[in-house]
Amino acid sequence: MAPDQRGFGRTTGWDAKNISSFRMLNLVTDIIALVFRLGYKTVDCLIGHDFGSPVAGYCALIRPDIFRSVVLMSAPFAGPPSFPSANQDPSGLAKKLSQGLAALDPPRKHYVQHYAPPSFKANDDMLQAPQGLPRFLRAFFHMKSADWPGNDPHPLPSWDASVLARLPEYYIMRSDKTMAETVAPHFPLGEPEWLTDSELSVFIDEFTRTTFQGGLNWYQFSITMQPELLAFAQRRITIPAAFISGEKDWGMYQYPGALQTMRDFSCTEMGEDRVYIVKQAGHWVQQEQPEEVVRIISQFLLSV
Repeated sequence: MAPDQRGFGRTTGWDAKNISSFRMLNLVTDIIALVFRLGYKTVDCLIGHDFGSPVAGYCALIRPDIFRSVVLMSAPFAGPPSFPSANQDPSGLAKKLSQGLAALDPPRKHYVQHYAPPSFKANDDMLQAPQGLPRFLRAFFHMKSADWPGNDPHPLPSWDASVLARLPEYYIMRSDKTMAETVAPHFPLGEPEWLTDSELSVFIDEFTRTTFQGGLNWYQFSITMQPELLAFAQRRITIPAAFISGEKDWGMYQYPGALQTMRDFSCTEMGEDRVYIVKQAGHWVQQEQPEEVVRIISQFLLSV
């Protein structure tokens, strides 16, 4: 099954103004509660895509007695945070990056920086996009897919602002642009097979009903040091794990070094042979190449 997570779709019990409820351990508890509510004690495989990937990763890290294997998609899981050294201030590093991006010509900002402030501005910018919500979503999906010719992912050597500026503008945005304005020039011609107008209408209807704010609240906590996660510092995923990404998905490289850290340290049962890069697919790999993704997952499950 593929449940809507907290803040998305038909989920209930969350409040867009109560940002603290979107802490990672709450998101993990949601999945565990769902498993128990369905009457199960264990799950053969948990699969998470995009922001679902860190949730699946922490589920596997914290409760390997429940989740017997895990598949992480598009977003590498680099593990829990480490205790900062005496001369290291995580908030200071984030501030330095923000200042470095702002000093570029033209000035830039990280998309998480755009999404995360606890105001409702980012939500309003998308929900009330000048081009209309349907055209905004269509262009957004297109720009992060293999159909958009601007996607040419490759590893980045560092967190330096000038290096991160190589990422497409849906990641490292112009400072004076909203996300709706960023994707507007890239509206595609035609309707792709992997996301028909009928399928897109599901997203349009749900975001119109619930707004984007529930999902945006995830970003508010993704950029903060969640103290409770330090309890798992240096802990690793020890159950069988696999990673799947589209070859045109910048998601696997947007955090320099995360893919290698996941493969070589954070997941003890992964290695290079369980990192799968799917051709002719971008960020929406399970939609763009569903048959290949199912084949890979089936192959992985038969091997564990």
